[in-house]
Amino acid sequence: MEKKFSKKDRPEGKKYAGMPDWKAKQATFRVDKYADAHKEENANQFEGRNAVLEVIKSGRDVEKLMVQKGNVEGSIKQIVAMALEKGIVLQETSRQKMDEISQTKNHQGVIIVASAHEYVEVEDILALAKEKGEDPFILILDGLTDPHNLGAILRTAECSGVHGVIIPKRRSVGLTATVGKTSAGAVEYMPVARVTNITKTMEYLKKEGLWVGCSDMRGSDYFDSNMTGPLALVIGSEGDGASRLVKDKCDFTVAIPMYGKIESLNASVAAGLLMYEVVRQRNFKK
Repeated sequence: MEKKFSKKDRPEGKKYAGMPDWKAKQATFRVDKYADAHKEENANQFEGRNAVLEVIKSGRDVEKLMVQKGNVEGSIKQIVAMALEKGIVLQETSRQKMDEISQTKNHQGVIIVASAHEYVEVEDILALAKEKGEDPFILILDGLTDPHNLGAILRTAECSGVHGVIIPKRRSVGLTATVGKTSAGAVEYMPVARVTNITKTMEYLKKEGLWVGCSDMRGSDYFDSNMTGPLALVIGSEGDGASRLVKDKCDFTVAIPMYGKIESLNASVAAGLLMYEVVRQRNFKK
């Protein structure tokens, strides 16, 4: 028989006072679930000056370096200089926020978050397509911030034959533990490149013979657009879509028609529809 959840087992605090047993149990589950997810997400987090310095020296892929505001003296100054030299994203953070994020509670003013998986170069993605004897098919994600969306996109990308995914270094989610879990293992097989400038990367891909298309609500219906041949497909952020600068660099835009009252789809769902339209056109369109 399942043990009854009694009042004494309820979470402490006024928030749960007077709450029915089943609701208090549900609230406790949500708190525990969040704590577990936070712990997993920070499995690649390193704290303290020596630990951070060694991570940078190792050459490991890094998502970001957090430095306490106003604290750039001594060894931290050296850490910041090395990070800038290696192109690591720096984020000035308040002491209070760093105390909240810290797992050791002894961060010494620096916390670094390493990537859960290694990144590749854009040239590696093109080389993979050439090795397979296929026209390149690349996804460019412009400012995607939800790790669950990125994980879902990587999963569909791997299944649909995408050769690689490109993400920006800033204002974008990276290859975190949550992304890896959501991708159901696809992150192990899908090459991901992280670049400083998306528009310059698009220019490079055009020089390499790729057409660049962009998902946009004002574009042509995607099933009427030609998406055969060498292609890079841009998927914008969850809220605002692709930035104006990125859209201006695209050769064409495509839209997914909406027949209901909701005007847009989740980013990973939209990306999935477009990826499989490319599959259809490349393999089944007569």
